[in-house]
Amino acid sequence: MSKNLTISLGQSSIAGIKAQNEDFFGASVPTGSTLDSKGICIAIADGVSASEGGKDASQIAVRQFLDDYYSTPDSWSTKHAATKVLGALNLWLYNQGQKLYGGNCGLATTFSAIILKSQTAHLFHVGDSRIYLLREGILECLTRDHRVHFGAETDYLARALGIDGRLDIDYHTRTLQAGDRFILTTDGVHDVLRMEDVQQILNNFPADAQKSAETLVEHALKHGSKDNITCQVICIDTLPQADKSEFFEQLTNLPFPPDLKAGQVLDGYRILRELNATSRSQVYLAEDTLDSPEKKVVIKTPSQNYNDDPLYIEQFLLEEWVAKRLDSPHLIKVCDRTSRARTFLYSVVEYIEGQTLRQWMRDNPNPGVDRVRATMDQIARGLRAMHRMEMIHQDLKPDNILIDRNNTLKIIDFGSTRIAGLAETQSVLEHKHIVGTASYSAPEYFRGEQGSNRSDIFSLGVIAYEMFTGHLPYGEITPEQAARKKFTYTSARLHNPAIPDWVDAALEKATHPHPNRRYEIESEFVADLTHPNQSLLNEGRNRPLLERNPLGFWKGLSMIQLVLILILGYFLLKG
Repeated sequence: MSKNLTISLGQSSIAGIKAQNEDFFGASVPTGSTLDSKGICIAIADGVSASEGGKDASQIAVRQFLDDYYSTPDSWSTKHAATKVLGALNLWLYNQGQKLYGGNCGLATTFSAIILKSQTAHLFHVGDSRIYLLREGILECLTRDHRVHFGAETDYLARALGIDGRLDIDYHTRTLQAGDRFILTTDGVHDVLRMEDVQQILNNFPADAQKSAETLVEHALKHGSKDNITCQVICIDTLPQADKSEFFEQLTNLPFPPDLKAGQVLDGYRILRELNATSRSQVYLAEDTLDSPEKKVVIKTPSQNYNDDPLYIEQFLLEEWVAKRLDSPHLIKVCDRTSRARTFLYSVVEYIEGQTLRQWMRDNPNPGVDRVRATMDQIARGLRAMHRMEMIHQDLKPDNILIDRNNTLKIIDFGSTRIAGLAETQSVLEHKHIVGTASYSAPEYFRGEQGSNRSDIFSLGVIAYEMFTGHLPYGEITPEQAARKKFTYTSARLHNPAIPDWVDAALEKATHPHPNRRYEIESEFVADLTHPNQSLLNEGRNRPLLERNPLGFWKGLSMIQLVLILILGYFLLKG
């Protein structure tokens, strides 16, 4: 059975009784890795009749969407990529319409699209074109017309590309089944043909997408359509199949390298010395003898202990995939090896001469507020670059941050990173464990929930707390304890009274157990470490002492009890 998503596509469009055809349609069916990462895209548009540039708008919308969608990063989710493209396209049509035609609707068009990726259909819709699904012979309309009705015969289009600088897009998904047929139509079809008619025509041609599309257009014309008539029919022929043996073979087509010794040469890299070795990997300092003689690099090799573990191999390969797609001075860079064949499985990254943040913290146990703030700012910049690519690090901790000789911080180790775009594809490998280090992982991971940008912000807050106090806000946590852990914040001022109360308030918010109570973006946290946030302070002061400082509350209560006992004892002895 095929591992790929395959379709049959039928498309037909005529001007009908009108002088020109203002409808437009298009499709892109890529192959190879692009099919896996971006999927198949089908789009239809109907230039708004009241728009002077309706014909141009429909053509620009479809063509640019198909081009620009495939230019978005592979790491972006389908929804994020498509809505970003549509938002930019809408704003361009709106502004150009005003310039060229002197009105808000000079370049306006309806727009509907389906992106088929892995085993999911992603639907995007604005206007009164339609998307239908025929499954097991039954037709269902998946979109709603954005029309406003006045009386029985008067209506107007409420939403379309190019009529307003803001865009509201309908989006939803459907799980695919082999044999599904999706139908996209403009109103020249569905305004004159009943759903029963469309369903019957489609069922008459179950194996011919092109004949189905042409017949629907012909019937719409015969039934008195007074508009342009356009139809697309997409048959889902095969779906990607998850075959574990084939997938594992693909991951392990390169053998694990042996233990390397100083002086050995691996594909042009001369090993200088071992930097680190754990049960999971070995890290070596090497020099490039081919492309950049004497340039030092770091080579990471997988441990032989995991040569039969597909999940480990996937995470190892993921680290290089992520690093290649990131560009920030605060993220480790992978060395480009496209011109050089590999004989073993390993990765090569830039060499950073310096130390980890963990090592620096041991040497500097009492950093000032300014130093902690500067550290958080650099780490936040690296995280922001990842989050903009819809990547979540998921294992942020002092050991995974390097400081070079210029005091520039770089985040490393992307093996646990979650990539929205890859998460949408079928995978035979299931991640059912906490991917990061438990003491720095956000509580939602322990509850089996999916992480978000705010999960990385939690880890960032824990690091800041530890730099200030030498402790962790919720103590050391083991994976076994994680699910039963009760997360009660301990004020940083209890460990370090020199910490300002406004800094403590920022730390508490960053490490809040509930994601929706944390900072939404990293820069907000850094800002609150820079200047007192009065609203945050007021919020904290208005909370009961038991909630703000449970340890202080119980200490105070114990002291009161002790005083009462002493007083009672005094009177008893006196009596």
